Amino acid sequence: MPNPSDIVRLRRSVLSVPAINRRALDKTHELDCDAVIFDLEDSVAPEKKAEARDNLRRFFQETPLVGKEAIIRINALDSDFGAEDIELVRDIVPDAVALPKVDDISILTEVEARFAQTSPELRLWAMMETARGIVNAADIARAAHGTNSRLDCFVIGLNDLRKDTGVPARPGRTYLVPWMMQVVLAARAYGLDVIDSVFNDFRDASVFEAECEQGRDMGFDGKMLIHPAQIETANQTFGPSQEALEEARAIIAAFARPEAGDLNVITMDGRMVERLHMVQAKKLVAQANRIAERGKRA
Repeated sequence: MPNPSDIVRLRRSVLSVPAINRRALDKTHELDCDAVIFDLEDSVAPEKKAEARDNLRRFFQETPLVGKEAIIRINALDSDFGAEDIELVRDIVPDAVALPKVDDISILTEVEARFAQTSPELRLWAMMETARGIVNAADIARAAHGTNSRLDCFVIGLNDLRKDTGVPARPGRTYLVPWMMQVVLAARAYGLDVIDSVFNDFRDASVFEAECEQGRDMGFDGKMLIHPAQIETANQTFGPSQEALEEARAIIAAFARPEAGDLNVITMDGRMVERLHMVQAKKLVAQANRIAERGKRA
């Protein structure tokens, strides 16, 4: 299985859609989000879980997503619904499975075992939304370095983390930022993508934009969303700016010159540029190319 850090995926906008809502499922084809999390967990009442699974089975068989990453968020394995969710995933094989409330690597080990005979392309996303999960973030991320690991993304879940820790929802997320940065650092240390938490008031566009900018500056790859109205802002904020893209192309061109062939450091426009910046530049250009390709298909 390839190293997740070697693969460029678009995860600027990750829309969560309740699997019980068939109209919302159908609408995902029209939306410009990079990924969709089809939720079987928090947004589905216990008495509706079976109906939600049937909705997803029908959706994936009849009208599968094209050009977007499809993720299913299952219920906890030790819940009354986890086993049937696993069977559904085995049958329809989405791009990834989001695991709720990942506290430690034992959850990953168990899920990996259950998917041992499933397509190697199936990936795992870990929802980091408990105090124990944040404390163990580095150990969980380290599991992604295993040869057969499916883990390639963390998603911060602040609603549950606030509930678990008693930290209130305040503007700027001041007292949550240190914990969020722990998750970002763990993800980067072991080549994982990392997605920022949802913003609950989709009507407050200005505060949502500010939170997207904060998440981008903290190092997140994108943001989990609860409403289609949030997609455009997330795409713009977490996507490469024209200025950054021009600089990336200039760095690539500078290192492509014959005189830079054996150099790890060059001077460009009066500043030092290292070869590691070229690696980052190539990833940025690859991301921009993916965005352009998807735009042509739309």
